Amino acid sequence: MDEDRTVPAAMQPQPGDYEYDLDRALSAVVTLRARIPDDAFTAETLGTERIGNAVQFREDGLLLTIGYLVTEAEEVWLTAGDGRVVPGHVIGFDQVTGFGLVQALGRLGVPALPLGASSSIRPGDDIVFAGAGGRQGALAGRIVARQAFAGYWEYLLDDAIYTAPAHPLWGGGAVIGPRGDLVGIGSIQLGHDPGDGKVRVLNMSVPTDLLKPILPEMLAQGQPSRPPRPWLGVSAASEEGQLVLIGVSRRGPAARAGLKRGDIVLAVDSQPVTDEATFFRALWSLGDAGVDVPLVLDRDGDRFEVNVTSGDRNRCLKTRRLH
Repeated sequence: MDEDRTVPAAMQPQPGDYEYDLDRALSAVVTLRARIPDDAFTAETLGTERIGNAVQFREDGLLLTIGYLVTEAEEVWLTAGDGRVVPGHVIGFDQVTGFGLVQALGRLGVPALPLGASSSIRPGDDIVFAGAGGRQGALAGRIVARQAFAGYWEYLLDDAIYTAPAHPLWGGGAVIGPRGDLVGIGSIQLGHDPGDGKVRVLNMSVPTDLLKPILPEMLAQGQPSRPPRPWLGVSAASEEGQLVLIGVSRRGPAARAGLKRGDIVLAVDSQPVTDEATFFRALWSLGDAGVDVPLVLDRDGDRFEVNVTSGDRNRCLKTRRLH
């Protein structure tokens, strides 16, 4: 993601098309680089050198990003549009929403892009999807859909934001609403059918309204105080009406219970599952992390039952430390 952060000129937003100060809003988005230890739990899947974006949303240097960029980071560096580089400290990460908070440990010299009301934006609304780099890192787009999103890594949003055209450097990017405020944080790029039967390449972003109720606890203790959800350590995908395990973490509860890649999950606690969303909801409905999870599986045509003692994903992760 580091080789070219320039959006084609024809796709870049132009100041005259917006009622807010476009260049000021764009300057709140900075480049984030994170270094993760080789032995970190997420190093194998997410890498040890991560680069994306972060958005300063408070004047005191507090930035919002997508959490996978900074999970288990031992170093974070932030680069403003004028080339100024300052270290950052990971304040917190929330597994449920996917947000990460970073505190700049020096003055970035950029304005704050305030949190907006993401619930107010609708399909068809114009937005700007901004990566770092001012207009050259931003594109003019629109909201395509507000729909649920299920991520194979045991992640689910009930009301995600889908935007087009797709930004090539989406991680931690800012979805700027019609009022010039921050309504979403870029998470992934994917092929998605917004409901008309045509699959398009879009960006999925996390609505910033999800941050507001948990922000005080994130600042105080690094994560919300809600009990951790039960976690199995699997990657799952729906294939031809069946829920298939496409990956099993070597250090997760599922691996300890003998689950394997290619296993088909037929039911959770006797509740049939056919896709990621029903699987995750059935799993999380059983209780908090540590609860036993009865599964019915199919492996190469052999149907059997297994009980998995769930875990707390956060306990596998390295803790944050100050520079």
